Amino acid sequence: MILPYIIFFSILGSLGAIILASLLLLFPSKIWKVILPGLISYATGTLLGAAFLGLIPHALNTLPSKTVFMTVLGGLILFFLLEKIVLWRHCHDTDCHVHEASGSLILIGDAFHNFIDGIVIAAAFITSIPLGMATAFSVITHEIPQEVGDFAILLKNNYSKQKAFGLNIISGLSAALGGILAYFFMEWINITTPYIMGIASASFIYIAIGDLIPHLHEQNKIKDSLIQTILIIAGIMTMYFIQHQH
Repeated sequence: MILPYIIFFSILGSLGAIILASLLLLFPSKIWKVILPGLISYATGTLLGAAFLGLIPHALNTLPSKTVFMTVLGGLILFFLLEKIVLWRHCHDTDCHVHEASGSLILIGDAFHNFIDGIVIAAAFITSIPLGMATAFSVITHEIPQEVGDFAILLKNNYSKQKAFGLNIISGLSAALGGILAYFFMEWINITTPYIMGIASASFIYIAIGDLIPHLHEQNKIKDSLIQTILIIAGIMTMYFIQHQH
């Protein structure tokens, strides 16, 4: 029975990232601003690894390649449009223009995002447990830097640390809701799983290339670039080994 896996990893993917992000914020800003680029580099690798080594190959097992890649392209356009209306905006520093948005809009966007993450994790577990674990792990790694950025947004909008933490936890629970609904509509999910994986891979690719990598280019010293490359490869290899455990 995979429902316990889906519930546990959906909650872990969202709430685990929120808790870890809140722990990072306990450190002085100078420290977590040093840690954050490394997290972003590693998250970039896990997102790309999950998309190209896990989700897309599994979708190709069911659908023709043209259909899969059209789904991925459609997903990229979808997330571009969502970002345009600030529902899918991921920001990882305090200078980003999205900080002008209200705290409530950030929380609504996060709840929507986490709900979709839950569906994606459920669809991955329905396909195979290793793929589900790899997908959930990738969600965690890219959620941590996003949640750090979201905490910064909420604090800048005069939310207390306790209120920001509590509201993020509430929005994070939507991941479990998405996973549970996906499980109980499994027959529908089985039919649409390859398409969900195509769209999920598009979201991972879009976040990695459109959002995370530009932040990495802000550090262009040779040493920084080498560390970033190593961590990106480490993220990709993590996804590879997780998916080849069985």
